[in-house]
Amino acid sequence: MIGKILPHILLILIAISADAAGVAQTVHVPPPDARNQFYVSDRQPLRPSAFVKLPIGSITPRGWLRNELLLEADGMTGHLEEISHWCSVKNSGWADPTSPQKQGWEELPYWLKGYGDLGYVLNNDKIIDETKRWIDVILKGQDETGWFGPRDLLHSRDCDGHVDLWPNMLVLNIMQSWYEYSHDNRVIPFMTRYFKWELNYPEQDFLHGYWPKIRGGDNLESVYWLYNRTDEAWLLDLAKKIHDHTYNWTSGPPNLHNVNFAQSFREPAEYWQQAKNPKFLDATQRQYDTVMGTWGQVPGGGFGADENARKGYVDPRQGFETCGIVEFMHSFEMLERMTGNPRWIDRCEDLAFNSLPAALTPDEKGLHYLTCPNQVILDRTNKAPGINNRGTMFSYSPGAVYRCCQHNVAMGWPYFAEELWLATPDNGLCASIYSASDVTAKVGDGQEVTISEDTQYPFSETISFVLTMSRPVEFPLYLRVPRWCDALEVRVNDEPAKLDAKPDTFIVIGRQWKSGDRVTLRLPMKIALRVWHRNHNSVSVDRGPLTFALAIGEKWEKYGSATGWPEYEVFPTTPWNYGLIVDEQNPADSFKVEQKETDLAQQPFTPDSVPIRLTASAKQIPQWKTDKNRLLEPLQQSPVKSDQPAQTITLIPMGAARLRISAFPVIGDGLDAHVWVTN
Repeated sequence: MIGKILPHILLILIAISADAAGVAQTVHVPPPDARNQFYVSDRQPLRPSAFVKLPIGSITPRGWLRNELLLEADGMTGHLEEISHWCSVKNSGWADPTSPQKQGWEELPYWLKGYGDLGYVLNNDKIIDETKRWIDVILKGQDETGWFGPRDLLHSRDCDGHVDLWPNMLVLNIMQSWYEYSHDNRVIPFMTRYFKWELNYPEQDFLHGYWPKIRGGDNLESVYWLYNRTDEAWLLDLAKKIHDHTYNWTSGPPNLHNVNFAQSFREPAEYWQQAKNPKFLDATQRQYDTVMGTWGQVPGGGFGADENARKGYVDPRQGFETCGIVEFMHSFEMLERMTGNPRWIDRCEDLAFNSLPAALTPDEKGLHYLTCPNQVILDRTNKAPGINNRGTMFSYSPGAVYRCCQHNVAMGWPYFAEELWLATPDNGLCASIYSASDVTAKVGDGQEVTISEDTQYPFSETISFVLTMSRPVEFPLYLRVPRWCDALEVRVNDEPAKLDAKPDTFIVIGRQWKSGDRVTLRLPMKIALRVWHRNHNSVSVDRGPLTFALAIGEKWEKYGSATGWPEYEVFPTTPWNYGLIVDEQNPADSFKVEQKETDLAQQPFTPDSVPIRLTASAKQIPQWKTDKNRLLEPLQQSPVKSDQPAQTITLIPMGAARLRISAFPVIGDGLDAHVWVTN
């Protein structure tokens, strides 16, 4: 298992080129026992993390990602104080914690957690000022015992009359980001007092209740954050207390609520930093494999849990909650930093490129609760029992109908932007998530360097880096090799680096860099088919990190009465019930790539603006329909017989397809072909 070998992995040198390109090598993980000299890293006795998050503000996103952040600021997230009564100062118990008439739970902290980081990443004074006003109120509301938050949480009905610690875990994340951005000297004492309160809280009642007990890993992460800044040994005692009282995530998923799993399966890996027992790291990987091996046999990076994963409900018509998307992304970002395993960022990209955009309207003024790999009508009618939750789950709304996701979605793009670049234990930098950006950080002997990254990734194969500094400095530059890339090209100042780089590794270029040096990385993207054997041998089509879906005509119909913030249903205007005709000998030859060599649109994730399309041959399957609730009927076994004429269809990136078929039946006419049975 990876946990048994990872602490002992040394740098594995696969190829070295000591020419003008410098010394280039391929490694599986950074040096396992080093600690970065310039940025807060894990203190002894914690195990050193493989990578270190840079201070918020070090990275400036550009290109399409910056536009997503700007749309978020102008959209629903940027206006939740107007839209959501939970975020209203006059209604919230977070604004007036001692008021018996006012209550507050997760909604305000969920929103503020992402909203604040959105402001820091964009350097948006308005958002930062609004965030600070809430932070000032919360800091001021801490009582003499160290407790903070609405007083009704101290005797919560959800926790059988015991204290509900869950919402405070979110506030701790808010304070961490605020401190990293502002260095506000009130934050460290505030968190210290609260953690002393937790340490002294009676063992028998600690983390009592469903939500706090299952999500204790969020609390654990904040304790380690503070320990790494204060070196207070008692914080490690508290960390053990939290781990011991959190649901056991080492023996099997204790809960199949999609958000609980997405954020809590990482808890054993978090505790592994302290316990150093590989069984904890193994447990996190095993939990992921178990759930994805059953309910995640679909494209898009998520798993079928609408809202809970259920036995037998594994078809790609099942949905993944928007909260689950952003929590899974955050877990993957954390796990790559902790372990150095680049596969976690591949998984993060899968969600970010193929699921998150479709969870929101293109202008980000609304979202829906559930995003499914196959989803052909987004109306407001009830889809239960095919879908776990009752009521409208598919239509787009900015309002309180999607209570948790409406607020929690705020962190998705800002947290993603903060992880583009990471500091390395050997005082270098790692391009972890490829996206147009600028990063300024200390490297080598402490010299500050700026790297400008230009690319249209994931829509293009080429990424270029230009370095700027006041004097030459030697440091390692890490470049992630994605799982889908089996051949790549690296040039340093136009000189090729000779490498035999493998998927799931890092290229490391070590040299004395000078201002104006250039690195060009090309990641060739090939068409590949994934066969989902557990979902009736359906297939999905990938090109690099993008998965493709059928281009379905969309008719958007407005409903609701919120002026300026309408709700929408989306209906298909073109057929969707197609099966692909695939060349069994050379599946990739079944598709033709059409690439636009133009600047990206402000919002590239729409059917009209995507810069890349595929064409393919397909036949309709007339018997494949929707049920009485207008929910897509499940897939049936491929290959499928069809007497319809072959047609040319267009596929677009899955993230741009709000109406989507991304897990396709395969058409066949042999003895093994099945007749689709009308339900």
